[in-house]
Amino acid sequence: MNRRDVALASMGLATMAGISPAIATNVSEATDFRPFRSRSLDIGMLVFDRMDQIDFTGPFSVLSRLPDSNVQVIGLDARSIQDHKGLMLTPQTSLAAARTPDVLVVPGGPGQEALMSHRALLAAIASQVDAGRVLFSVCTGALLCGAAGVLHGRRATTHWASMEFLHYFGAKPVDRRVVIDGRIVSAAGITAGIDGALTLAALLRGDEAAQRIQLDIQYSPQPPFDSGQPATAPRDVLDAVRSSYRSISAARQETAMSYARQSLHRSLP
Repeated sequence: MNRRDVALASMGLATMAGISPAIATNVSEATDFRPFRSRSLDIGMLVFDRMDQIDFTGPFSVLSRLPDSNVQVIGLDARSIQDHKGLMLTPQTSLAAARTPDVLVVPGGPGQEALMSHRALLAAIASQVDAGRVLFSVCTGALLCGAAGVLHGRRATTHWASMEFLHYFGAKPVDRRVVIDGRIVSAAGITAGIDGALTLAALLRGDEAAQRIQLDIQYSPQPPFDSGQPATAPRDVLDAVRSSYRSISAARQETAMSYARQSLHRSLP
């Protein structure tokens, strides 16, 4: 690791030490979403190889029930994809052919790392924000949003094993299951996408609509263990899961640091 990398890593540790507290956002008072509440909505949901399907299927179960809306499943191309555990999914259209949605959902998973320099995808994410539309990331989909340059100065969350990388993209990491910053909504790891989608449903169609969807899908989790967060998981469980992320985390850190180096270079006179 050279001096600049050491400096970037040190800067990251300082940022993480001052991580933002939980953001108390009352969805019924959020004003950024009001223009979307009284019109029909197009919702675009990305799928790609080696994604984690729950990042997509969880929010799909919620958003496909949203009143007066249409969901479009978008692939990088029109072929079927395989999630990182083997589930096959078939997009309805390709990124090039898709209409610009009112809401764009960006999932994560191991396959996210291979797309961190995918120009067309990153351009589509950036255009979504530039056009004042809604962006919803799930899990490490937030890293793709970071690579698209839309998280600078914004609060965001992601999977706990990747939280430390958000600051390299100029984001303000928030250790919370769902974070709202303007018209960007981010959800933490995997199953948090359901919470994020219900939050988004309330922002777009009101609390009652979201509650009806929650009841329809009987979303009332009662897990048999309290191991869903690093702070509550048994130490041996935490160590084992951290170890399973070691390889992908190293790749994600190098990609994030490369982005930070390039941003630093661009900002120099």
